[in-house]
Amino acid sequence: MPAVNRSDWRPLAGWNPSPAVLAETLDGGQSFRWRQTDDIWTGQWLDHVVQIRTGNDSLQWRGSDEAAVQRYLGLDTDWAALTDSLPWRSDAHLAQCIAAFPSLRILRQPFGETLLGFLCSATKQIVQIKQMVALLAERHGAIICRAGSPNPASAAFGDAALHQLPTWEQLAKIPEKDLRACLLGFRARYIHATAKFIAARPGWLDETERLPYAEAKARLLELPGVGEKVADCVLLFGAGQLKAFPVDTWVLKSLARRYGLDGWKPAQVAHFGRTHFGPLAGLAQQYLFSWERKFGR
Repeated sequence: MPAVNRSDWRPLAGWNPSPAVLAETLDGGQSFRWRQTDDIWTGQWLDHVVQIRTGNDSLQWRGSDEAAVQRYLGLDTDWAALTDSLPWRSDAHLAQCIAAFPSLRILRQPFGETLLGFLCSATKQIVQIKQMVALLAERHGAIICRAGSPNPASAAFGDAALHQLPTWEQLAKIPEKDLRACLLGFRARYIHATAKFIAARPGWLDETERLPYAEAKARLLELPGVGEKVADCVLLFGAGQLKAFPVDTWVLKSLARRYGLDGWKPAQVAHFGRTHFGPLAGLAQQYLFSWERKFGR
């Protein structure tokens, strides 16, 4: 079992979001393994357990190693410069979205875990996806730390042990009926088949993550249950492919209501998004998505 070190709260330089923007980034549909207790966010990825809270001058954190946290939060990326290069000067609605969520960013999550999370996402809301992912970890993932661990993050989970998500190789050995017991429904069939596919091809995920956008997307679309939206979500949130433009219900509504694309199909909307917003279309998409969910109802 990997060691998890206790640490006192320490500053995390490079990002100082408001509590609302932090919540939207961690719990707004990019990732499904964060939970909030009072003003503290506790999150997990791989064998890392981390707590984050807003401070006066910067974020504060404790838990896992700092390099992993910096990578996950994209602290080596100048998100302000990237946002400023979006076409907000000629797009009043995009400007409004950016103003509503200043310093919003794209997380850089583990590629394989991102794929698993979004395979659980079909026709489900965020709270339901989080429940499925939590059950997969609890019932089939390796233990990171047990209740009473010196890791202060464990207190946020009460008496429960903290578990990693199962790897794709581990998932390939789990009967489909046991996956269904994690409330996956029809998604269990896709996850089971995808796990068999990946387990039979060592290195396939790592190779896919490193490929250019179009090639990586074509490979992901080979997987059972992976369509255009899931592939783009995996590439945007798990591989840092900022030209990916996922189109879900909220983005369809946004582009129909704010850009006159009523009746357009998702593939047409995705093409418009990549063309109109350019090589950082995925970042623009996240601003549109967040604004539509909060203000567009």
